[in-house]
Amino acid sequence: MDRHPEVRAQERRSVVVFDLGGVLIDWDPRLLYRTMFGGDDAAMETFLATVCTPEWNARQDAGRPFVEGVALLVQDFPSERERIVAFHERWPETLGEQIAGTVALLEELHERAVPLYALSNWSAETFPIARARFPFLGLFEGIVISGEERVSKPDPRLYRVLFDRYRLDPRTAVFIDDAPRNVEVAAGLGMLGLQFTGAAPLRTALEAIGLLDGSPAAAG
Repeated sequence: MDRHPEVRAQERRSVVVFDLGGVLIDWDPRLLYRTMFGGDDAAMETFLATVCTPEWNARQDAGRPFVEGVALLVQDFPSERERIVAFHERWPETLGEQIAGTVALLEELHERAVPLYALSNWSAETFPIARARFPFLGLFEGIVISGEERVSKPDPRLYRVLFDRYRLDPRTAVFIDDAPRNVEVAAGLGMLGLQFTGAAPLRTALEAIGLLDGSPAAAG
C-alpha cells in the first residue's frame, strides 16, 4: 500500500507557472513615493492606504485604463493630484530589480527543459515596460497578463485562460505565487500550489517534487 500517494502525485508535475510581482520582480510603489514624501514614511503609508490603494491599483490590473483610474481618483482627492498622476506617469520608478534568487531557479528550470509559464496581475499598459527591462521574461513559453484579459487573480477565469490558451492540464502544473488566496484557487483547480516566501524554501519544494536536484552547484 502506498503510504504517501500525495507525494507520488506531486512527482508527476512537469510544468511550472510563476507569478511575477513579488516572486520574480520587486514591484513596490514605495520606491517612487519615498522620494515624493521626502522620507515621511508615515504620511506615505497613509497615502497608499487611503488614496492610491491596492484596491484602486487592482482595477488597472483588471483592465481599467490608467487615465480613467487617475481621473476618478483626482476627483475624489483633488489636493493629491500630483501624487496620483505620478503613479501613472512615473510608474517605471515603482519597478525595482529582479529577485535574483528566484530568477536563478527559473533559469535552472529552463536549463532542465521544464516548460515555464507566467500568470500575473499586471496592467496591460505597464507590463511592456517590465518586459523590456527583464530579459528573463523571454524564458517563458507563455505569459498571461490580467490587464490584457480584463480579469484578475484570484478569479478562476484567468487561470482557465492559461489552461486553454496553452493546452495545459492543471494536474501537471506547479503554481507559485506570494498571495495565499491565489495559491488556494490554483489548488482548487487542480494545480499544486506553492506560496512563495523566498527562494530557499521554493528550491526545497521544487527539489521535493523532483523538478530540481539538490546539488550545491545548482543552488541559486
